[in-house]
Amino acid sequence: MKPITVNVSESIYRDFQEYARGCDRTTSELIREAMEAFWRERIKPKGSLRDLSPTSLGEILVPLSSDDDILGEMLA
Repeated sequence: MKPITVNVSESIYRDFQEYARGCDRTTSELIREAMEAFWRERIKPKGSLRDLSPTSLGEILVPLSSDDDILGEMLA
């Protein structure tokens, strides 16, 4: 991991320290976890199903008939 220096207000840092003490964790762990959450939610590119290309699964072995549809059974 890369050590960094971050300037935060004393009151916010104090709140992190108190919360960390109550959870038996270090303040560094909490701040690292908060940074990772921010990265996941705001920085890391999010994929979408719309971005995926269709994939062929091979040839049709047996064509489906209207009797093969189970949607009616699921909704009944």
